[in-house]
Amino acid sequence: MTQLTIDNFKTMLTTALANIKAREDEFSKLDAVIGDGDHGQAIVTAMSAIVATAEKGTEFKSMLNDMGFDVMLQVSGSTSTLLGAFFLGMSDHVSGTQLDAAAVKAMFAGGLTNVQKQTKAQKGDKTMMDALIPAVEAIQNCPSDDIKELINAGAEAALAGAESTIELKANFGRARNYGERSIGYMDSGAASWSCMFASFSEAIK
Repeated sequence: MTQLTIDNFKTMLTTALANIKAREDEFSKLDAVIGDGDHGQAIVTAMSAIVATAEKGTEFKSMLNDMGFDVMLQVSGSTSTLLGAFFLGMSDHVSGTQLDAAAVKAMFAGGLTNVQKQTKAQKGDKTMMDALIPAVEAIQNCPSDDIKELINAGAEAALAGAESTIELKANFGRARNYGERSIGYMDSGAASWSCMFASFSEAIK
């Protein structure tokens, strides 16, 4: 695939929502270990708002911008803030109705940069950044011009990053109060964001 179309991207989002919905209880149970236990519901609510807005989109820039703003306005909490920042950051680096590999790389890089303005969490802090940072880095470093290969690389890195959080101690948010007890469980945010990237990959196979 040499061009990512608006319809491709909408399919990526609807696939992500379906897969995240299917794992809602799992994400909440992970969150309950060292958090409020509501992450599953929060990510489903946020992704539902994002997909509803995306369905009305006709070109990348305005669609991504609307997705980011709408989820922040409609859904409260850190999950929607970070997802909103991701899509708003993406919107700063795209235009038109289809994207080549270079534009896809720029879009994901813009998303990460904007999320990093919202959180100081780094790779290794046992947060969703353990999935997001490796995913975007893998997309940037993939030498292919085939967009499927870029997204596949991002998905593999996100899944590996989420897996790595099992052995990590939480350094951020309420979870850090649990210290050593946070080891042995995957971070719920890393799990859900890796599910999103895996869904993106699944949708454009």
